[in-house]
Amino acid sequence: MKLLRTHSENQDFIQLVKMLDEYLAFMDGDDHAFYDQFNKIDLLNHCVVLYQEENAVGCGALKGYDGETAEIKRMFVIPEFRGKGYATAILTELEEWAKELQFKKIILETGTGQKEAIKLYRKTYLQIENYGQYKGVETSVCFGKELE
Repeated sequence: MKLLRTHSENQDFIQLVKMLDEYLAFMDGDDHAFYDQFNKIDLLNHCVVLYQEENAVGCGALKGYDGETAEIKRMFVIPEFRGKGYATAILTELEEWAKELQFKKIILETGTGQKEAIKLYRKTYLQIENYGQYKGVETSVCFGKELE
């Protein structure tokens, strides 16, 4: 396993995000258009791609939310590579990068139908009140974590 810190113009990151969007369009159904508007990658400067034997199999990104808070975006591991700790490795790398960038807290949002993601986030994050554009959205669940 190898982790690469990159940006949103990285072709492997772009390809993984396309797979993520196809997966979410299927999983989210009619709600996909609402969520999709908040997931554009053109302004993401802090992206991670995970490689297994030179194949890009997972990704995630970090985006400033406010002066002290970073938001995790575009977390994805190709389904056949799940259950190997790759999502945890990506999340840990993004948290470390956030600390280096002087952020004090991490927040993230996922859909209530994303059971695997919720299980992952509950391991080290606390569920928080829905923030920003997700306030009042019943199909969203938000998490937060203080960085040490």
